Amino acid sequence: MSHKAWMKTVPTENCDVLMTFPDTTDDHTLLWLLNHIRLGIPELIVQVRHHKHTRVYAFFVTATYESLLRGADEIGLRKPVKAEFGGGMRSFSCEEDYIYENIENELYFFTSQERQNIIRYWLENLRAKQGEALHNIHFLEGQPIIPELAARGVIQQVFPLHEQRILKRLMKSWVQAVCEAQPLDDICDYFGVKIAMYFAWLGFYTSAMVYPAVFGSILYTFTDSDQTSQDISCVVFAIFNVIWATLFLEEWKRRGAEFAYKWGTLDTPAESIEEPRPQFRGIKRISPVTSAEEFYYPPWKRLLFQCLVSLPVCLACLTLVFLLMLGCFQLQELVLSIQELPRIIRFLPKIILALIVTACDELYKKVAYWLNDMGAW
Repeated sequence: MSHKAWMKTVPTENCDVLMTFPDTTDDHTLLWLLNHIRLGIPELIVQVRHHKHTRVYAFFVTATYESLLRGADEIGLRKPVKAEFGGGMRSFSCEEDYIYENIENELYFFTSQERQNIIRYWLENLRAKQGEALHNIHFLEGQPIIPELAARGVIQQVFPLHEQRILKRLMKSWVQAVCEAQPLDDICDYFGVKIAMYFAWLGFYTSAMVYPAVFGSILYTFTDSDQTSQDISCVVFAIFNVIWATLFLEEWKRRGAEFAYKWGTLDTPAESIEEPRPQFRGIKRISPVTSAEEFYYPPWKRLLFQCLVSLPVCLACLTLVFLLMLGCFQLQELVLSIQELPRIIRFLPKIILALIVTACDELYKKVAYWLNDMGAW
């Protein structure tokens, strides 16, 4: 509820990323984290707000235009270059900022997604110093602070804010539009390249499905009812699908490369090694690879947990589902065998089965979360 409440509010100052805390968070935790953010990331502007109804504290996080430019240089954000300097896409550099398009316009140079991406990068790279601790949470040297606090539940959520103006425009030009091309550039600017690439593929796939649909319908219409004609039609349609699938794949490779070049991700260098999951726990040791302190969990313990806990729990869940379904089927047979029962009672086993499926879904979701978290140890 707190997440929905924050999403409906209008910030009293500029805000790109919102960080919320549980209503049980004490002042020491808030001041500790606020001090670390302001000292460790001086580029950020953080305002503390308290939600009146949910009693939840939140940090409204944003940054100045100059700080965002330095952040874009730091993460190598790719931006379009002016035509007189060669055009195309290039990693941003503060030393040559004059060569980029719209650099003079603070409102249009960065999209909201780019601003939020830079701020998220800073927040996720706030590192702990040696021996730092918050209550019973002890950090390793160089460990990211905010992902660890989020995994521990100290931070409730960290999420970017939507821009209602852009959402309304996308609603009209994309969601509510009929028989019109998707505004892929607007989607990329707002949601990022990965989301835009997914919808580009989805639109291309949907359009490509028209060809087998039309050919299959024509083939079905002119096929006789005898077995020989049907067999010939199946062979012809199978050959058509093989050709269509090959052309579809090759055309999408070409189309995807065009989008990747257009959006500046075609020659993006490989991502650096990701940080370990914040939920991962273990014993502290010196890494034989990096010579830095890290958490280590022996593989034999993980294998032992999988064999003695994960496997029996999964088998027990499957057995429970089988027995419950078998019981519902037996109840259905019993109800149908009694002719004197009212008609509405005959639907009772199906209703019970639907309730059981819903309850089991919630139960198994909690079990899956527990097994996943335990697997991080």
